[in-house]
Amino acid sequence: MTALLEIEDLRVRYAIEGGSVEAVAGVDLALEAGQALGLAGESGCGKTTTALSIPRLLPESATVTGRIELGGTDLLALSEHELNDVRWRRVSVVFQGAMNALNPVERIGAQILEPIRLHEHETSTQEGRVRVAELLEAVGIPADRARDYPHELSGGMRQRVMIAMALACRPDLVIADEPVTALDVMTQAQILTLLRDLRVRLGLSMILISHDLSVLAETCDRVAIMYAGRLVEEGPVAALFPPVPVPPARAAGGPAHPYTQGLLQAFPNIRGERRFVDGMPGYPPDLASPPSGCRFHERCPVRIERCVTDDPALRAAGPSHVAACHLVGVEP
Repeated sequence: MTALLEIEDLRVRYAIEGGSVEAVAGVDLALEAGQALGLAGESGCGKTTTALSIPRLLPESATVTGRIELGGTDLLALSEHELNDVRWRRVSVVFQGAMNALNPVERIGAQILEPIRLHEHETSTQEGRVRVAELLEAVGIPADRARDYPHELSGGMRQRVMIAMALACRPDLVIADEPVTALDVMTQAQILTLLRDLRVRLGLSMILISHDLSVLAETCDRVAIMYAGRLVEEGPVAALFPPVPVPPARAAGGPAHPYTQGLLQAFPNIRGERRFVDGMPGYPPDLASPPSGCRFHERCPVRIERCVTDDPALRAAGPSHVAACHLVGVEP
């Protein structure tokens, strides 16, 4: 199947005083039509920078190189004017923090209508209002709430409005950046159920960014794990998130990279053996002066001498499953 989205050797460098920092270093990803891909990793690992590189919504201090193709269109070759035909219509974003992303002095119906009027000139205002009502109903909000202001809605309802805005122009790809952050557990479950239902009903492709591995396990088909600007593991949800904890000495299946294993061991498993949750010692490296070799070697419990000097390439760890670790494929 031809991929809807192809990212090859993506590199993003931010200019800082006295130099620059490479926040994303050579990421390769592909997403098929109708598929959901999760991006996980600690804060500052490059998840949001990678995702926002697609619609080119990074600040002016960012320099992006590599290849990003959406449905055969090279997005990095487009002018700002040409990107207006891509944003909202072909790719849209559910931004983190609905209260901050919504305009507090404009009614939610007008905010959902705005991208339709900007990008679909052939759509009349009346037709747009009908679609706004349909979008609100689709995300579980009564159409008559279109005249409400954001402060009149709960946190979960505001997040639903953000999802309705992202769907306003019927895009091929939706990027959801931490869509359930700061919501209570019940509301999180409702939003995730909504995203799954909309994916199936509308045939959406989705990139979901989250720190919560359980969110990705429930919502996505594939998961990519990032660390210090690098892609360290990528594969099907069933391969990375097995039903029982995987020990550090990797059994058949399960996560292949020690970082992914550490993330899972730091997360409670209600179906596994009751035990204390293990934290991961240390901190991610400073990207202004990243370490040599594998960027995870300073925190890795199974590092070998080669890890300090040689940067591992992605290797096959199973069917459609790759990991950047020198120990992948090595017999214990």
